[in-house]
Amino acid sequence: MIILYFTIFFCRVLFSSSVLNLCELVSLRPDLARLKKVLYFHENQLVYPVRKSQDRDFQYGYNEVLSCLVSDVVVFNSHFNMDSFLSSILPFMKKIPDHRPKDLAQQIRPKCVVMNYPVQFPDVSRSVRCVCGVFGEKKKRKKTFFYSASQDKNHEASSLLRPPCGSKTIGTPVREVASAAQVKPLHIVWPHRWEHDKNPELFFNTLLRLKEKLLDFHVSVLGETFTDVPEIFSLARVSLDSNILNWGFLPSKDHYLQVLCDADVVVSTAKHEFFGVAMLEAVHCGCFPLCPKALVYPEIFPEQYLYSTPEQLCKRLQELCRRPDLAREHITMVTPLCFVAFLFSFGSQSVNWFWFCAGGHLLVLLDLPEDTVSVFADI
Repeated sequence: MIILYFTIFFCRVLFSSSVLNLCELVSLRPDLARLKKVLYFHENQLVYPVRKSQDRDFQYGYNEVLSCLVSDVVVFNSHFNMDSFLSSILPFMKKIPDHRPKDLAQQIRPKCVVMNYPVQFPDVSRSVRCVCGVFGEKKKRKKTFFYSASQDKNHEASSLLRPPCGSKTIGTPVREVASAAQVKPLHIVWPHRWEHDKNPELFFNTLLRLKEKLLDFHVSVLGETFTDVPEIFSLARVSLDSNILNWGFLPSKDHYLQVLCDADVVVSTAKHEFFGVAMLEAVHCGCFPLCPKALVYPEIFPEQYLYSTPEQLCKRLQELCRRPDLAREHITMVTPLCFVAFLFSFGSQSVNWFWFCAGGHLLVLLDLPEDTVSVFADI
């Protein structure tokens, strides 16, 4: 939960995450009602995929709706996050047995703005050197290309082995492919939380199908574990033992980046994703992405990285297992992320807002001299 309380041009502003019940806070602190209130949604509770409908805690989603009503600006990290929240308000509120407020989405929508989560990509040059030392193989991180809306998203995968004309690039030159590129098995990484909403069953069942076809591959299953770990993890640990390179949460960020730099393909099987930082970090480290054609992914990745069915995912991985060089030589394309400033009006003053996340703390950057902004609290 993050609360920022600061002053701009003598106008006090309250910035909070959607986890906070902003409506309740303002009720308990009437003096805060006069502040300009900005609410940030990293995810929303209205579309969280529960295994049993009675497991859903109605209050969490209800609090988010109420917080939007008392906010002046509501910020979402993706269009999918915003659209799924607004379109789910009406069916969600039908769970109330008595009086049901009307037109809530229409009241909230004018306040909404989308600002993509500002990923701070790590410098992986050190991690790449470490990987080279361990595996004795020359590896350079591939470029990642940003395609514009005017470019065709439906290129065949083979055409993306060459950079598109006029594309903006980030990263270092395309890595030289070692002569042993076809010998070393495909390395697949799954860097997600070990929870049911990430759909690990689909991932492991797909790998087991690859193994049944006698295809050679390595796998690294990363990510955090919590109280309830799906049973499929313990079953897969045994069934895929000979294929596993890394299993579980890694002890350091550097170690994590080393694994991403060594991997060839990163897979998401999520049923619940509003942005996907782990996927973008893996692509930054040179991985070929495979994502569901759903959730936030079509906003970020072109068509050739998306699959619609489990069969399509399995088929793509089969192809890459047989030809791992296709993933290793591939130049990845992603949609430019939107870090465009939005205009926030403070009476007679207008301020351009920029923000980013660093070191686990949300920072607000204003297009103003430093001495015009006072930050009173960062909780």
